[in-house]
Amino acid sequence: MSLKKLVETAREEKGIAVGIIPKNLKKEIVTEHLDELILLADTAGINIVVKITQERERIDSATYIGSGKVDEISRYVEENKIDSVIFDDDLSPVQVRNLEKIIKCKILDRSGIILDIFAKRAKTKEAMTQVELAQLQYLLPRLTRQWTHLSKQYGGVGTKGPGETQIETDRRAIRTRISHLKQKLVVISNEREVQRKGREEHTRIALVGYTNAGKSTILKLLSGADVLVEDRLFATLDTTVRKVELTPKISVLLSDTVGFIRKLPAHLIASFKSTLAETIEADILLHVIDTSHSQCEDQIEVVNETLSNLGITDRPMIYVFNKIDKLPDRTIINDFARQYSPSIFISAQRGINISGLKNAILKLLHDNFEEYKLTLEHHNYGIIAKLHEIAEIKKTSYIENKITIVFRIAKKNMDRFHSLMNRNHIEVKPVMNLK
Repeated sequence: MSLKKLVETAREEKGIAVGIIPKNLKKEIVTEHLDELILLADTAGINIVVKITQERERIDSATYIGSGKVDEISRYVEENKIDSVIFDDDLSPVQVRNLEKIIKCKILDRSGIILDIFAKRAKTKEAMTQVELAQLQYLLPRLTRQWTHLSKQYGGVGTKGPGETQIETDRRAIRTRISHLKQKLVVISNEREVQRKGREEHTRIALVGYTNAGKSTILKLLSGADVLVEDRLFATLDTTVRKVELTPKISVLLSDTVGFIRKLPAHLIASFKSTLAETIEADILLHVIDTSHSQCEDQIEVVNETLSNLGITDRPMIYVFNKIDKLPDRTIINDFARQYSPSIFISAQRGINISGLKNAILKLLHDNFEEYKLTLEHHNYGIIAKLHEIAEIKKTSYIENKITIVFRIAKKNMDRFHSLMNRNHIEVKPVMNLK
């Protein structure tokens, strides 16, 4: 580790979390949002020593919280050697400039913290490119602020990424870099498309959900994959795809990627479109929920809204209520079961009801498959080989020079199946009463 890095990490940064309580929102909800902001700050390496709220009819356009509260925070920062003041909403460039004139420390907002976490946790070329693009798009309208905010006298949280290297550049240089990164992401996206085409014959299932709901734990449990499992927000950024055997004869591809969160910056979602393609193109979604969280229904709504913004509203989905071992009262399970369907209740960490989860997936797979019976001459090995690629062979029997195959095929592959049959002038019989 370099001397500069040792100096930066020698002392944990101290911060203040700030939020507004508008008249149309309950104080408890704002407190919950601030608690989440504190978790984000902790993930970024900032220790929040105090949280401040202010009841207002509307956000102050000049300073977000009003001049009186700004002066109060400024005094606290000076007296307690605070490094960062973090606001729970996105600040405009004007608000940032005005706040920095009065409060002599770093001024961050929720998007800035999220971007900093992403910058630290991005490992692959794709994720790093996506994060840098989002950072520059965030930086561009705040360029005036960044001349001091990202100067080397500060260092630490909120300064990682393109800011330090872009400190002496102008807007044109940043726009040029943004254009270059967008072109680079197109190339990466095309490479991913080639990879996905190699997997398109398999049923693909995507884990989606609020950050820290337990998606990676479920992936590790079902696949045995060595993936990062950490009790922190945004532990996973890069897409992980693993083969999962549900039964000895039925396997699927299960993918896990970045979790969602309320107030997720729109440009960040746009930057991560290529990563989220695994979700967009999935056949089935597993919506993982932290059942023990006090705002889990709000989190469900956030995830569903994000999926809707991505244009994913037509996929079969199972609501996977995780962490039931942490529930003080399990009677709430019945309420969730009535409200969300189909649903399954598990504890991935404790291994509770994992067989039930597999059965729920199998049932959904069954509902999205059709079953057929086909008799062919032995010499039609080309057709038989193709069936093995696009269908699940359930039973094979041989009589003299003929082979009879019972198989299940996903509805997404039906066009290719019918084309194959029509080209070879073959009739197939559906198998009734599938179970």
